[in-house]
Formats: sequence, structure tokens, C-alpha cells
Amino acid sequence: METVHDLIIIGGGVAGLSAAQYGARANLKVLVLEEMAAGGQIVPVAGLENYPGFPEPIDGFELSQRFEEQAVKFGAEFETWSARSVSKQGKVFVIETDRGSLRATSVIVATGAKHRKLGVPGEEEFAGRGVSYCATCDGPFFRGKPMLVAGGGDAACDEAMFLSKLSDRVVMVHRRDRFRAQKSLAKRVLANEHIEVRFNTEVKEIKGDSQVKQVLLTDKQNSREYSEDVAAVFVFIGSIPQTQVIEGVDLDEGGYIKSDPRMETSIKGLFVAGDVRATPFRQLVVAAGEGAIAAHSASQYIDELKGEAYL
Repeated sequence: METVHDLIIIGGGVAGLSAAQYGARANLKVLVLEEMAAGGQIVPVAGLENYPGFPEPIDGFELSQRFEEQAVKFGAEFETWSARSVSKQGKVFVIETDRGSLRATSVIVATGAKHRKLGVPGEEEFAGRGVSYCATCDGPFFRGKPMLVAGGGDAACDEAMFLSKLSDRVVMVHRRDRFRAQKSLAKRVLANEHIEVRFNTEVKEIKGDSQVKQVLLTDKQNSREYSEDVAAVFVFIGSIPQTQVIEGVDLDEGGYIKSDPRMETSIKGLFVAGDVRATPFRQLVVAAGEGAIAAHSASQYIDELKGEAYL
């Protein structure tokens, strides 16, 4: 007979790893599917300094290993399989993977979201060495140094405001002639004396040696290129939620999965946690908390199903 897991977690980032631990601690048969290395986006980060309990920066790979070891200690299992689709058949979920089909009573989607990238020379080369997609995470490393923010939406404006508390030299470039952000937020950015906004401007190349040193910018309005010395480039041009594995679930206007406070989606028994979820604040500590809630809620859901079976 085919094994039916109590809980299958799709995604082994911080949200998925936290859910694995809490699910296993609840005595559930837990399987985590992660096609890459456990830890997700934090793995290549050289120093995380905003995760509670670590006053000194901790390597992203080391932190993810600790998460995984703790989950395994409580009984969670891991497979480096790629989930292709999730469907609910009766009261059981069927997960199609590159290694075959799996069945589970409950599923947590923790597939995360990928940052949209500029796609310019130097972006990949200097990722983690001056190119960042999280000001809260990496901004303090460049305290007092000139920084550049690329983007014009709410996230870009929020992060630029945060960086302006760390440096009096923040250059913000946006390829359009006005912000896409909320008017009140855009107004605060424009009034901030530490932020210099340049519209109709794009990043063409990121340069440096061992770290970012300079960016090549294009002034589209005046058809000219010029260089700017900066220590870091923060990119906030949107993100792409990884929702390909599940169809029929309610999404918000940005394509993120909607859920209730219990992390349950519009599909009963399907939960969501982390960056793929519609949430106002995406951070490691938030993802970890959501993973714990999702696993707890999944456990309650499974108990309810078992209760029905005994009636």
C-alpha cells in the first residue's frame, strides 16, 4: 500500500524547516521536499545579523544546517525531489514529483519567492558582496557608506527610508518618471534629505573588485551614461512568488497565496508559510513563525480528520 504521510512540506527554506520541526514535534510523519539545498535563499548569505538569538553575524549556510538538524532530530525526513503539482483527491493530497507520486493528509507550501533581478553585468558576480535584495538584512554592513537603491514601488521606498537611517548618501534610481509607490510613502522619500532620487535612470552595470565599488547608470532623459561610486546596490523591482505547484488556490493581486491567520489557504488542509504567502513583511523571523503556525494548524486539521473517522 502506498505510504500516506501526515504532512508534506514543499520547500526547505526557513519557513519549511521551521514547519518541519514543529510538525515532527507534534508526532506527525513529516516529509520535506526541497529541490536544492535546505535553507533556500539564506544559504549563500555570508553574514546574517538580524536573526534573534545571534548577536554576532551567522553564516546563512550554518544557520540553515542548524534548522535542518533540529528538524531531523525530531523525526522529519528530507528528500531532494522537485514537486511538480499538488492536487486534492477526496481528503488526500497527491503530490506529483520528478520521482513519482506522493500522498499526504495535509500539505504546507513554503516555496518562497524569487527576487526579480536587474539582469545587468555584475549583478550575479557581486551578489552577497555588495548586491543585495534585503536592506534590513544587509544594510547595516554598509553603515555610513554611499548606497544605491534600484526600484520605485512600495518596497523600494520603504527600504530606501531604512537605509537613510544608516547613511546620509542614498541614491535612488527608477526607470520611470514617477514612483509607483503610495503617494504618502513617495512623498516621504522625496522629502528625505539623505535620499537623492533620480527618475528616468537605470542601472546598466555593476563594477568592483572583491566588493561593489561603482555602478554605471543610464540617464534616459538626457541620453547619457555616467558612473557613480557606491559600496552597495539594493535591488527592489519586485519578486516572483513560486506558486507553480498548486492550482485553484486564492491569490492576491501580486500572485501571492492568501491565507487566514492559521496559515490555511482557500483549500482545506493546504497551508502556506514564508515568502510565497501574502504578507506585509518578509523576513527570516516572520517565515519561521509562519512555519510554526502552519505546522500547528496542520496538526489540528489532521486531528479533526481522525476524530471524524472515529464517529
